[in-house]
Amino acid sequence: MTSVTSVSAAQPSLDWDLTDLYADFTDPRLAADMELLRQRAAEFRAGYHGQVAALAEEPARLAGAIRELEAIQELAGRIVAFAHLRFAANTRDEEASAWTDKVDEAVTEASNELLFFSLQLQALPEERFATLQTAPELSNYRHYLDRLAQERPHRLSEDVERVLNEQALTGRDAWVKLHELREGSLRYQPVRTPEGTVARTEAELSALLHHADAGVRYAAYRSVRRALRRENRLFAYILNAIAQDHRLDARRRGYAGTLQAQLESVDEIPEAVFRALMETTAHRFGLFQEYYRLKGQALGMRPRTCDLYAPWPDAAPEQELSYAEGQRALADALDRFSPEYAALAAGFFARNWVDARVRPGKRGGAFCWPVYGLHSYLLMSWTNDVESLFTLAHELGHGLHYELIAQRQTLLNANPPMLLAELASIFNELLLLDHLLEVERDPARRRRLLTRNIEDLLNLLFRQSTISRLELAIHERAASGPLDAAFVNDTWERLYRDLCGDAVEVLPEHRVDWARIGHIFFKPFYCYNYSLSAVAALACYRRYKQDGTAFVPRYLELLRSGSSRPPMETLALVDIDLADPATIADALGYVATLLDELRALVTQ
Repeated sequence: MTSVTSVSAAQPSLDWDLTDLYADFTDPRLAADMELLRQRAAEFRAGYHGQVAALAEEPARLAGAIRELEAIQELAGRIVAFAHLRFAANTRDEEASAWTDKVDEAVTEASNELLFFSLQLQALPEERFATLQTAPELSNYRHYLDRLAQERPHRLSEDVERVLNEQALTGRDAWVKLHELREGSLRYQPVRTPEGTVARTEAELSALLHHADAGVRYAAYRSVRRALRRENRLFAYILNAIAQDHRLDARRRGYAGTLQAQLESVDEIPEAVFRALMETTAHRFGLFQEYYRLKGQALGMRPRTCDLYAPWPDAAPEQELSYAEGQRALADALDRFSPEYAALAAGFFARNWVDARVRPGKRGGAFCWPVYGLHSYLLMSWTNDVESLFTLAHELGHGLHYELIAQRQTLLNANPPMLLAELASIFNELLLLDHLLEVERDPARRRRLLTRNIEDLLNLLFRQSTISRLELAIHERAASGPLDAAFVNDTWERLYRDLCGDAVEVLPEHRVDWARIGHIFFKPFYCYNYSLSAVAALACYRRYKQDGTAFVPRYLELLRSGSSRPPMETLALVDIDLADPATIADALGYVATLLDELRALVTQ
């Protein structure tokens, strides 16, 4: 195999092709599908409302009704995906913005027509419901039924559920969209590099945090955070509104708070596992600080928060990596693991399912949007560097996961909880690192890859869990009253100082950095899943290194399981137990081993 730098190929498309969904907003299929969605939802309600108890007497008929429900949800998923993908690619597109509102309203109306089904199932006598959970005709929906049973104490009446769904359009969902709109409209002070390039977008400025020049790093860091500071009060107001909405929803459903509601109703993670992760990572902040002290010695300065991703002073220059070169390197890495896996990945590029172009107004960060019955779409911003390659590997991990799920599962089993949804992405990054270290012969570049991996794992295990600590404070405060910008700023600064200790200088601008974390707005307590998934991915990776190709079928079977069983049970397919404190400790121990390896290289 050759080094990444020697690969050359014609530049492929940087823009995704959404025509598998619809050609554009004038496509007659879109209007027809929206009408079909309304019609099929109404017909489902007319056919089954008040009949669920009778259906339950015939499990085969009930299974048929569930399949009808899945088909309606599949249609809704396509409609929603198109509008939101167009909007994410350019949040300044007023037509796309208007259509997201329009399709969200249509899907909410359809969802309200379907609400009765699960509620009437849950209203069945427990003994009758228990027979459905074990009926052979419903075996494919066992986990779906188990989840309905678990959620029974927290469901409300159909009328209330309908009202809450409708209010979400002008409530929580509207606040989330306002944050996205305002963030997408931010203007940043341009930063010119010594090389003569000018960074203007959030993606370009964030890429400069890896620049060798400390002044460039600080200028890019400050440019983004100055823009955030101008909107600090607005973003805090939005966050408070969302947190209060979650608080009220959790209370009316009988949960102790937002955390319990998220862990039980969405993530299926025992709170003891969440708390163990928080405690274990907090006790090992010294690992984070140890790395940055070592890096500070090499830099000849105490690192600032804008220097966390600075290259080591004697590291090789940043590689210019074209999109085609990145695709080739990733394909080679995946092929070494599994040719089947790599073949699935090739389809994403051959069929233009990835939007990688940098453009003003594009939603920040990266994501994978699965469309059941079709495939997934990936969004990222390619900035011609290795960091972009690892982002692509991460999002492609999501896409491959959903491709494998589609081979085995129907729609109700196709949306894995967050812990499993992040597993393949982190595992992909570990496979990529393996490959790059193997083909790279230059010692300085090898060390660069090693430090990049250490920093990424430190981010997953420590920064992401620190974000969850911020959310614990936010939702605890929301339970006793409103929160404001000063509270969020102060809390974020305090938590980051706890993490960094005396190893990293927390710059004043970092106080407003929380507003860049989209997850705290649209999905509470999402980020701890990155930390927990990192633990699970490292456990899988170490099993793979021990067992070799014998591990591959078991791992792919884990991915194909989707949400057909609880996540802790799914991980048992590869003998991983997150309830065992040793599993978390082992992941942190792996990072410590990498740090020892790096220290040995530095002292040579």
